[in-house]
Amino acid sequence: MPDPFDRPASIPAFALFALLPGLLLGAACLWGGGWTWAALVWIGGASQIVDTVIARGFADPVHDAAPAATDLLSVVLALLHFLLLGAGLAALTGDGMGAASRVALFLGLGMFFGQVSNSNAHELIHRGSRGLFRLGAAVYVTLLFGHHASAHRLVHHRYVATAQDPNSARFGESFWHFLPRALAGSFRAGLAAERALSAAKPGRPNPYAVWVGGGLACCLAAWLVFGWAGLGWYLGLCLYAQVQMMLADYVQHYGLQRAQRADGRYEPVGPRHSWDAPHFLSSLMMVNAPRHSDHHAHPGRAYPGLRLQRAAAPRPMLPYSLPVMAALAMLPRLWRRVMDPRVRRMREG
Repeated sequence: MPDPFDRPASIPAFALFALLPGLLLGAACLWGGGWTWAALVWIGGASQIVDTVIARGFADPVHDAAPAATDLLSVVLALLHFLLLGAGLAALTGDGMGAASRVALFLGLGMFFGQVSNSNAHELIHRGSRGLFRLGAAVYVTLLFGHHASAHRLVHHRYVATAQDPNSARFGESFWHFLPRALAGSFRAGLAAERALSAAKPGRPNPYAVWVGGGLACCLAAWLVFGWAGLGWYLGLCLYAQVQMMLADYVQHYGLQRAQRADGRYEPVGPRHSWDAPHFLSSLMMVNAPRHSDHHAHPGRAYPGLRLQRAAAPRPMLPYSLPVMAALAMLPRLWRRVMDPRVRRMREG
């Protein structure tokens, strides 16, 4: 009997659902009005309702897409990010919107940057191409999060599901306690990792100069072009996006641990060390970021080829889509009621 998770998803399907919220937001920036509310309603609720009620488990994208098509979509999404950032600040600081519409546009843009732009940039920094890596890093720099290009690859992937990873949430830890620990810890850990690499290779520049300097340059550009109001909106969008990035990390590794061996080393990273989500629309919109355990097993595997991990028993599977679980994580009591029993089953299994 065929597995219901093995239905393929093509690059056009990824393109449709990843680009749709960005195109709606672009229309909102240009024309406002109903486009603003359509964008917010779609990315903030309607897509997740459809995902939860109708599309759960309809696809595990195992599509062997041509690298050129895969890369093209990633590049288009990155360029769309830059366009939306500029157009969004212009709209938010212009005279054509009322207060309610500004808030709606802010929320919609922040969700796109934190969910779609982040997922796509994450994909790009894992590519072997130097140009694609730099493009993904540039997206993070514009979100004042450039250090993630270092910390994620050099620290998170090495120490995931251990106490040495600032971005792995501990069992019983609330998101609001995790957030400042992860933000500060990942910056410091990434800097230490880059310093160690530079010490081992004399003359190697530390990319933190670009991550920090580029972020300061973005702030200066926002102020020069859009004034103090534009700088305020820009900082708000970056903070909102960063919180969503940390929510994704919190949800995808909450409470999961790698066993430590007698020699002090940790067991290899496996499917039991990340929470996956088998939800169709959010996986397409977030270029398969919810197929997280396979990404950790194969960091260089492009998004169309990521698979749900079904070998582990019990399966580390989220009950709702990743965006829904991220919203749930902001309510610690409800989060623990839903997730703590699942973590205990994983530990006992």
